[in-house]
Amino acid sequence: MRYHVLASDPASAHSATVLIRLMVGMVFLAEGIQKFVYPGSRGPGRFESMGFPAPEFTGYFVGAFETVCGAMLLAGLLARLAAVPTFVIMVVAIITTKIPILFGQGFGPFPVRDLSTYGFLSMAHEMRTDWAMLLGSLYLIIAGSGRWSLDAVLLSENRSGRTGEVSGDSGPGPGPGGPAGA
Repeated sequence: MRYHVLASDPASAHSATVLIRLMVGMVFLAEGIQKFVYPGSRGPGRFESMGFPAPEFTGYFVGAFETVCGAMLLAGLLARLAAVPTFVIMVVAIITTKIPILFGQGFGPFPVRDLSTYGFLSMAHEMRTDWAMLLGSLYLIIAGSGRWSLDAVLLSENRSGRTGEVSGDSGPGPGPGGPAGA
């Protein structure tokens, strides 16, 4: 499979996409690393307290994806592909840790946290970062890496052996000598 199939056309994304990439990428990279550095409170120990089966495996598995995908998003390397696992992680996080707050009780193996209040506003408060990461990941799935990314560099080098171009085609037009009538 060629690189351009997995990457996005950097010219199609708004130049401010880099800000979304930096926000989502940094949060996931930092959270992923913490699952290894603080396994009891952020890694397998947290997954065990949340009721996940095989918490030792699950904690490190999620941490590895968060670390790798976060780094890829920061660099703008295959951002669309890297944002898919981060989107899925956030959906699972919201279902398992925030929806119980809405109802004030756990469901299945997922207990509700001990909070002073429950309901919609309490859930909305607790899921503000999750919501931002979910929508940021969705944006990156749709928009791709943007102009200031490794995708832009790699795609410009991949186009007909030319370097330095991010978008557009300045090469000859139709026919052997250039544009028709030239």
